[in-house]
Amino acid sequence: MRFAYADPPYLGCGALYATHHPEARTWDDPETHRQLIGRLCAEYPDGWALSMASTNLRDLLPMCPADARVAAWTKPFAVYKPNVPVAYTWEPVVFAGGRRRGRDRPTVRDHLACPITLKRGLTGAKPRDFCLWVFDMLGAERGDTLDDLFPGSGAVAAAWAEFTGAPSPLDPTPLEAWCQQ
Repeated sequence: MRFAYADPPYLGCGALYATHHPEARTWDDPETHRQLIGRLCAEYPDGWALSMASTNLRDLLPMCPADARVAAWTKPFAVYKPNVPVAYTWEPVVFAGGRRRGRDRPTVRDHLACPITLKRGLTGAKPRDFCLWVFDMLGAERGDTLDDLFPGSGAVAAAWAEFTGAPSPLDPTPLEAWCQQ
């Protein structure tokens, strides 16, 4: 099966990523997100997942197919901002499709509590446990394909490599590993 994960700059947050990508501000337009959701539905009928900010759910969920579900990534530790009376400690993950799961496999919860990553070089880099949870919600298995549409820090690709048993793109080459000893 072929799956996709999308973690675009969140609606209204394009300026945070402008130094990493010259077109990051295009994600401040809801139409850009509508086009992405259309692409996910058209190109990934086996299944896909899309991360967004909780403040974007009202705008983006109506753009998703009726059978899409919302899962919650809760963050036991989060950065608290001055003058923000209610902390932002969760993110919705909308997902659609996925492999049907038989009774021989454990049920996956539609929520995960795990901390954010720190010092990964890119705001919003997803932790390993988050990635594995998304793969599990989609019912992914070894031999499947995952397209990370916004590779950013490379964390999703590294988690996918671990999940599938492939070499991680973040692992040093044998020569680099030898030189680090």
